[in-house]
Amino acid sequence: MKDPDDGLVPLDQELAVIERLKQGDRSAAGELYEWYGDRLYRRVILPKLPVRELAEDVLRDTYRVVLEKIHQYEPRGTSIFFWLRRIAINRAIDVYRAYKRKRRLRDLAPIEETIERTMSTPPPPPDRAPEVAQTRDQVNQSLERLNPRYAQALRLRLIEDRDRDECADQMGVTVGNFDVILHRACKAFRKVYPP
Repeated sequence: MKDPDDGLVPLDQELAVIERLKQGDRSAAGELYEWYGDRLYRRVILPKLPVRELAEDVLRDTYRVVLEKIHQYEPRGTSIFFWLRRIAINRAIDVYRAYKRKRRLRDLAPIEETIERTMSTPPPPPDRAPEVAQTRDQVNQSLERLNPRYAQALRLRLIEDRDRDECADQMGVTVGNFDVILHRACKAFRKVYPP
């Protein structure tokens, strides 16, 4: 039964439901939803994401995350509501940003079409091949002047655009060690690259 003072379920009831959920009892998720779903939706999600359909999706996603990560939840003498609220807030912020970005792009499309219709044919882009080739040569010469490990780290991460885990694996070091090598390599490169 809910405590009328704060709207939260007593901790002992919550702990029993959480334990059932951790044991795989999906009906326990229904109880969590019954207790806190409306409160999350109205007081947490809608104020951050005032688009009803998206807010409903966020609520659903919040409970999906709860089912996936319930084994990571550690009760610390406070209601699980606060954990649910943090998940909902993070998801609402992510969805809101994506929504705003999509709207911004949609709003820009008519402007781009208008510009395209009203402007004459744009001039051809300048031939930058000689400049690119010169820069590539300068980079390669500078890399040859570096410690081979530094040069390898820079080539893997910045030229080949590999992710950090892959770079570390290729060099036979941990990701943390790779980050240190890359940091030092960048400092060394700045000293040898032409101004």
